[in-house]
Amino acid sequence: MTEPSYADRPMRIGVQIQPQHADYADIRRAVDQVEELGVDVIFNWDHFFPLSGEADGKHFECWTMLGAWGEQISRAEIGALVTCNTYRNPDLLADMARTVDHISSGRLILSIGAGWFERDYSEYGYEFGAAGSRIDELAQALPRIKARWAKLNPQPTRSIPILIGGGGERKTLKIVAEHADIWHGFGDAETLAHKNQVLNDWCTRVGRNPAEIERASGAPRSPDAGGDAIYETGTRLLTVECDGATGYDVGPLRDWLAWRDDKNSH
Repeated sequence: MTEPSYADRPMRIGVQIQPQHADYADIRRAVDQVEELGVDVIFNWDHFFPLSGEADGKHFECWTMLGAWGEQISRAEIGALVTCNTYRNPDLLADMARTVDHISSGRLILSIGAGWFERDYSEYGYEFGAAGSRIDELAQALPRIKARWAKLNPQPTRSIPILIGGGGERKTLKIVAEHADIWHGFGDAETLAHKNQVLNDWCTRVGRNPAEIERASGAPRSPDAGGDAIYETGTRLLTVECDGATGYDVGPLRDWLAWRDDKNSH
């Protein structure tokens, strides 16, 4: 029997509740609202300052927020898009993830990347280094995270899915092939299709079935702005941005959820 393709999955829609330019009460209301609307995954991000708008505007930390979300909601999966690997010791991060996994009754996705926002590093005292060295550290951290999960008592409630974000063809996609359950890429449909093939080739080289890795990316402005083309690449998790500066407007998310339901009905 032919192995199923990574496209043989239901379409899912995530939302990134960006923890900037808002009070926490606003974030909490937004999380309740998107859970009620039926979103599949609710992400925040792992930064210490806003990424857009007023550089010193309101902003909240990622992982303490994920613990709160684990108690607050009961259906959607949760995670950071994405955790910066070098902000935390990998064994500590594994323990944090295991704890949020239990708090949320098995709904955490460990989404992780090499890190890129230099201000986070400089103001919080982390060494920024070079992009290549940060990717190398990610490659070293993932086996440590998995080994720590195997040692923890109690162990995670499930095999915690690992999402890796990034598109570097020489290093990052090799790490994805070795460790990820979900790959989050960037770009238009043509770019995603090309990166998918590179990832498939890496899977062949490391002995991994490409169908085991769900393909994900950020959602365009609306389904009419390229949704179908991205769907044809096999992407099955699209994440809609939702910013505190807009009052967490969920209008675009409603459109994407309707589009998801239409895709999954066929």
